[in-house]
Amino acid sequence: MGAAFEAERDAMIERQLRARGLVDPRLLAAFRRVPRHRFVPPEHAAEAYSDHPIPIGAGQTISQPYIVGLMVGALRLVGHERVLEIGTGSGFQTAILAELALDVYSVERVPELRREATRRMADLGYQNVQLTDGNGSLGWPAHAPYDAIIVSAAAPSVPPPLLAQLGADGRLVIPIGPAEGQTLVLLERHQGTVNRTDLAGCLFVPLIGDYGWSA
Repeated sequence: MGAAFEAERDAMIERQLRARGLVDPRLLAAFRRVPRHRFVPPEHAAEAYSDHPIPIGAGQTISQPYIVGLMVGALRLVGHERVLEIGTGSGFQTAILAELALDVYSVERVPELRREATRRMADLGYQNVQLTDGNGSLGWPAHAPYDAIIVSAAAPSVPPPLLAQLGADGRLVIPIGPAEGQTLVLLERHQGTVNRTDLAGCLFVPLIGDYGWSA
């Protein structure tokens, strides 16, 4: 990795993550290890560590670093978890999850994005990730239950299949609300009860599927 990208990455961690209260050492170390500039189109490489979303094609974006950090941090991963990600996108968040969890299963609606993300995972040596094309609102029942689920697209309400695939004491992070703006929500299952915590206002691309929005 070039010195310029390394300096930009360090500045991103200090100014966009740590300064905003994301101080978990494992989370920050994961951001330091994952080369974010490898997950954006070449024409946007100079913006890779900037504090805003970046288009990655097919009408999708890579979220700003802080939002990725906020969402992943809310899952409180310690290393033994099986994680389901809905919306692989470029694979940047997938790689962060792979650094922090035991196994990551990721569903992407757009086949070409999934193929590119698969190539990046292989190039960077991640072996604890499985990717598939599919309707993310249905989850990936073959590998359930999951200790944590993270959804990188906005739904009008929590898709019931995702809650059904969330294990005991599991945690689910998802943006909920209308197209013009959503609330990032953390749902925690404990002793059969699901508790909700609102994390932040946000704006995500829509979750397309049976329990999301129509295409």
